Amino acid sequence: MKIITAVVLAAALPLCAHAQGADNQPTPPYRIADNLYYVGASDIAVYLVTTRVGSILIDAGYKETVPIIRANVATLGFTIEDIKIILNTQAHFDHSAGLAEMKALTHATLMVSEGDAPLIESGGHGDYLFGDSQLFPPVKVDRRLKDGDEVKLGDTVLTAHITPGHTKGCTTWTMDVRDRGRTYHAVVVGGTSINPGTKVSGMPTYPNITRDFSYTFEALKALPCDIFLGAHRGYYGGAGKARQLLANPGGPNPFVDPDGYRRFVDAVQKRFQDQLAAERR
Repeated sequence: MKIITAVVLAAALPLCAHAQGADNQPTPPYRIADNLYYVGASDIAVYLVTTRVGSILIDAGYKETVPIIRANVATLGFTIEDIKIILNTQAHFDHSAGLAEMKALTHATLMVSEGDAPLIESGGHGDYLFGDSQLFPPVKVDRRLKDGDEVKLGDTVLTAHITPGHTKGCTTWTMDVRDRGRTYHAVVVGGTSINPGTKVSGMPTYPNITRDFSYTFEALKALPCDIFLGAHRGYYGGAGKARQLLANPGGPNPFVDPDGYRRFVDAVQKRFQDQLAAERR
């Protein structure tokens, strides 16, 4: 329980533009399962999905994360020029500020949810919580995604699940992967934290936030999950799991953690419900 509490508190830390530090340090890349790899920073998560006809990148971090991604992709023996599709979990600068540069480097197709696409294209202008205080380089979205849309490349399929609240178009990604002869359901949680200053009972800039967060927690509970991942490694204890994986590559895959996923969703839902009750009092 102490671990979950720490994760929830870490996820709730306020975002500070261009003030990334411990969350954006270089970290070794690694294979999570099958064709799914971690290529992000110490906490800012970025995933590479490889196929026989190119790769898919999930998120691009800060602008300063891009060199880390490039180095990690190369370390794994791949090239960023092979990235054909770029996806996004949430339109906050710590996950989106690197999108413009990464798209320019790869010429990949950028796919973002309908709810977050306007924020990505405006470079963060008009965020329901941050206003114009957390800006980043704008970039053109090539495909706007709806809930349940599939993204296909080669024989790999990812499904977009719109899980709003943290941002209006926050997106959780799912895909099936194989590891050691078994098939697993992988879930990349887009974002569930409630940033300081958010009123979950309703805000003029986001009147449907209560409905959206409530929907998100039920949607996440309904997803089958074996491999638990997220937009931040802190969501799922990713740094510790990576150390286990690298120290014992022939042992059980530490990222297979369905119980951890359920505990995480329960914990963040309770935090939402507690704050909602307090606001309504």
